[in-house]
Amino acid sequence: MAQLNKIAISGKGGVGKTTLAALMAHIYAERGQSVIAIDADAAGGLAEALGLPADLAAQVTPISEMEDLIYERTGARPGESGGFFSLNPRVDDIPDRFSIAHRGIRFLRLGTVESGGSGCICPESSLLRALVTHLLLYNKEMLILDMEAGVEHLGRATAQAVDAFIAVVEPGRRSLQTAASVEKLAGDIGIKRVYAVGNKVRDEKDGAFIQENSPVPVLGYLSTNPELTEADMRGLGVFDAAPHAVEEAREIVAALEALKA
Repeated sequence: MAQLNKIAISGKGGVGKTTLAALMAHIYAERGQSVIAIDADAAGGLAEALGLPADLAAQVTPISEMEDLIYERTGARPGESGGFFSLNPRVDDIPDRFSIAHRGIRFLRLGTVESGGSGCICPESSLLRALVTHLLLYNKEMLILDMEAGVEHLGRATAQAVDAFIAVVEPGRRSLQTAASVEKLAGDIGIKRVYAVGNKVRDEKDGAFIQENSPVPVLGYLSTNPELTEADMRGLGVFDAAPHAVEEAREIVAALEALKA
């Protein structure tokens, strides 16, 4: 079986992609793999979904907010544009220096670029792009990247290093349209392995709807689950609080690995 190392999970806010990212990170860590989980979503809920203690999570500052680091590595301050700064800053030490470890998973926050949109050419975007490139191409750990519904942190140079790009969807046409948009964005930069995972699936009818209408192959489903709702309300990690979701996530991982066999 071919080894999966780099998985990007994308989707609109609220569809459950962070839940899936946390479940998959714990499943791989449980196997004894070295896992790094990256929060690249502005909403920033991966630490809580992973079950990181609040005091540990508070120690992790988003890289995009580290003004001194950005200046040190690029030669310019965040928010500056039009001047000269490094497009190839040193980033190889960042994962070790600015992540925290918990239960076999290292956690790192990327943060977001506030100005200029997705095409922003600025020091912080330069640093984030270089960091993701390093993580995908040179870092040997199992990488779980929790992203928004886009590919802003990725580029053509790194596309082929992504083993799977997973769009999390709900049983509804608007959600599946988002999956189609994600597939196009991913395809535009050369990512060909795009899959879907259904979430908030109530019954076989919901599952069949996703299967029949998804623009990309469907790996599996996470059911509508009061355990997940309770975990979110209580601020608990999903891996410990939702055993049924864990078993469903194991099936999703198995389906993904079968595609790489």
